[in-house]
Amino acid sequence: MMKIGMTLPVMEPDLDRALLRDWVETIDQGPYASLAFGERIIFDNPDAAVMLGAAAAWSERVEIVTTIFVAQLHNPVMLAKQIATADMLCNGRLTAGFGIGGREEDYQAAGADLATKKNADLAWRIEEMRRVWAGENVVDGVDRRVGPPCAQKGGPRLLAAAMGPKAVAMASQWADGVCGMSFGPDATEIAGYFDLVRKTWAEQGKAKPYLGTSFWFALDDGGRAQLETHLKRYFTWVDAASRDAIAASAGFAGTPQELRDMLKRIEDVGADEVQLIPTDSNLDQVKRIADALG
Repeated sequence: MMKIGMTLPVMEPDLDRALLRDWVETIDQGPYASLAFGERIIFDNPDAAVMLGAAAAWSERVEIVTTIFVAQLHNPVMLAKQIATADMLCNGRLTAGFGIGGREEDYQAAGADLATKKNADLAWRIEEMRRVWAGENVVDGVDRRVGPPCAQKGGPRLLAAAMGPKAVAMASQWADGVCGMSFGPDATEIAGYFDLVRKTWAEQGKAKPYLGTSFWFALDDGGRAQLETHLKRYFTWVDAASRDAIAASAGFAGTPQELRDMLKRIEDVGADEVQLIPTDSNLDQVKRIADALG
């Protein structure tokens, strides 16, 4: 049975502790399998590593999924330590998604080398983090590990935000599956993507990949306007024409029942999990979708 996750509204303005805690606790107490959030530097969103600690402390049941960390923005040993700490705090409920990101401005703000914005560079960083989680020494001549140990032996499940054939091929070397993104959402497009991932994993002789996707949503008659407002605010790094085109067409707008029907179509093409991405911070939508899911 396909799992449904809910993304925290971390890309919305005017967030505070009370609002984020209410979201975490409501998701945790509902029918959702997971809660998710990603990172961005030049924006008002909370820091993803700090948010991991808060989500771990405020929840008891749901899986916590990062969608995604851009590993090149971090020292890999320090990021491995932060992820291990979060996995310890949530008692092994963490899944970590990684990708190279799409915003050069974030690399520049973090002092990261734009030349590292490559999937091959991501792969060696993952390898370094796995060494930390395995308890290997990372400094020559120092026989002490970087802790704490992950609650999950060897580290959390790793997902790749890899879309094209070359990126998926590279991801198959280190990831347990994918955390994709559908702008539509479009079940036919998602099916084609999943077929690519399955084929690539099989060619590598690996076990069946975990197949995840996500999409933006807004409910009811004002949904399209809500999506446009959110997407225009979010896509600040693209040109105005591209931003307007994305805002006019991307995401799902409809009733909770229509959303349920869309999720069923995605389940039918083999998704293991879908992360819903809200486009405002009103908590009522989380409760309404929970009611529709039953």
